[in-house]
Amino acid sequence: MLFARLLVNSAKVLVPNVRTMASQGGPLVDLAVDKDGIAVLTMNRAPVNSLNLELLQEISKSLDEVAKNKTKAMILTSASPTVFSAGLDIMEMYKPDLKRAEQFWTTLQDVWLKLFGSNFITAAAINGHAPAGGCLLSMSCEYRAMVSGKYAIGLNETALGIIAPTWFMDTMCHTIPIRQAEYALTTAKMFSVEEALKVGLIDEAAADKADAIEKCKQFIRKFDKIPPLARAITKQKIRQAPLARLQKNRQQDIEEFLGILKNPLIQQGLEKYIQALKQKAAK
Repeated sequence: MLFARLLVNSAKVLVPNVRTMASQGGPLVDLAVDKDGIAVLTMNRAPVNSLNLELLQEISKSLDEVAKNKTKAMILTSASPTVFSAGLDIMEMYKPDLKRAEQFWTTLQDVWLKLFGSNFITAAAINGHAPAGGCLLSMSCEYRAMVSGKYAIGLNETALGIIAPTWFMDTMCHTIPIRQAEYALTTAKMFSVEEALKVGLIDEAAADKADAIEKCKQFIRKFDKIPPLARAITKQKIRQAPLARLQKNRQQDIEEFLGILKNPLIQQGLEKYIQALKQKAAK
């Protein structure tokens, strides 16, 4: 699943993650439902929504709440003005407590299974950078509107010597043509907004966050005259193969992740990477 080499000289790829060492006060997510039954789930782990265990747990609980209340649809977005999500929090993998690490990875699996496999309509209002896990969350939604600007989105794990989990790859191959996905995954391609729109990684470009949310709502309204059960079952059938693949191999996926974290070379690489990030942030 993961390869043991981390390239310190590629620290520029995921610089935002260095800031996740700061503590976060207040709620990690906000869930609000409008009069039309559309929920907006806002990630709020300052400064860049790096996905640690606690944030993933709150996202998972929110997805459960949306499903339980039979909410019509959900839009995923960010409270950060420039970052949708910086991806997985590296500090969850550096010198980890293995019980927590297992819980972290299991919760990430849960979030993906719930979001990618949801019965309700999902959309992402991407209001900033979305590398790695941030890209995964947005691709797990049915529709994506991204704010125009000098932002980037993509699965860039190979730039750090990391092989993305199979279900990350499955999600990208489900979103864009497989040839484009293969190229992007192997080259750690980070797409500009214009490039992402052209390849189909996003569906629309937006002027700002409010416009992105409105575009998501416009997409959701397209289903007003579509019987909900027919829509939901069709979605489930289309997404059945990647969902079943992870469900069948969940424990193996967890064991592989934990095995990698126990590798001294991985830990040495992570330590060098974190130091490089600190030095870059201090400049």
